[in-house]
Amino acid sequence: MYTHDDRTVITLDAGGTNLVFGAMRGCEFVTAPLRLPSHADNLDRCLDMMKTGFATIISRLDRKPVAISFAFPGPADYANGIIGGYLPNFPSFRDGVALGPYLGHEFGLPVFINNDGDLFACGEALCGALPEINHRLAEAGSCKRYHNLLGFTFGTGFGIGMVVNGQLNRGDNSCVETFCLPHKTKAGIIAEEGVAVRAIKRVYAEASGDYGHDYEPREICEIADGLRDGDRDAARRAFAEFGEIAGNAIAIAAQLVDGIVVIGGGIAAARHLIMPTLLAEMRSSLATLGGDSVRRLQMDVYDLDDPTEFAAFAAGNTRRLRVPGTDLTVDYDDRKRIGVTVSRLGASHAISVGAYAFALERIDAACEAD
Repeated sequence: MYTHDDRTVITLDAGGTNLVFGAMRGCEFVTAPLRLPSHADNLDRCLDMMKTGFATIISRLDRKPVAISFAFPGPADYANGIIGGYLPNFPSFRDGVALGPYLGHEFGLPVFINNDGDLFACGEALCGALPEINHRLAEAGSCKRYHNLLGFTFGTGFGIGMVVNGQLNRGDNSCVETFCLPHKTKAGIIAEEGVAVRAIKRVYAEASGDYGHDYEPREICEIADGLRDGDRDAARRAFAEFGEIAGNAIAIAAQLVDGIVVIGGGIAAARHLIMPTLLAEMRSSLATLGGDSVRRLQMDVYDLDDPTEFAAFAAGNTRRLRVPGTDLTVDYDDRKRIGVTVSRLGASHAISVGAYAFALERIDAACEAD
């Protein structure tokens, strides 16, 4: 939608160690990134770094930007640009900081702040997986089109964003989350304990007995693939359990939203180890008290990165029905279906694209309202 837009939006990748500033036009970066220390434990110094970073990027542009838009860790009242609450990586913001109004006053620009899961989903819905899938469906001759998307990030934590009918759902409290859904196999434990970097490392330690290991998920993936010495079965188990716990949480969300599922984040690189159990969980069944089996999801679930499964996903099951009492017929596709795919943009780029597209969408909506 915005891939050919010539407006410029200033972006920020906010981490507890570094702030990385950029500028995006047409869903692509137009400046080299500027990296400055966050000083996350000192509010005045952190705000000064933000002011310096944004001002420096603006000075490098050939035209005035139309907005500042970026992701920032929550809890937050994103709609009003206020950050506050328990923020491990930004402790100086815990008492509440009106960050959006502060930056808007400093630069005279509209400021949009969201969390990274929201912007990942927004980027994939507007400029990433969703338009790509709909384009592939059109090429395959299918009339089916998708308008809803669930984006999940696999990394330090377990993030989510959801776009419904082209609109980002931020909720009434800026509090759309899945990290705190229940863990499938550990009663009373949150799902994120099974869907995060620490989960891969913990399960590998438990399964191998090597509690002193210092492997990161990438290295455990290499062990699973036989490219590095280590306990291969334990490594495969770590990713299989990750997929099962993630699939359980994703199935809960997908049943409610009913849209394409896109996965991103560093751990998604191990998709070949995660997807079998993730898909199996989404395709599993539950039971009624009477003993009947009920599919976990009322839609068929397809791996959209598998050419054979995508072909079946696109084909559906269309047949002709006669209209009662007439000679008329209508086409009826009775195959309810969704798909799962891994981000082509990559989580970081998708988040930046989401920040860009979200800002332009809000600006355009405001102009239309006027």
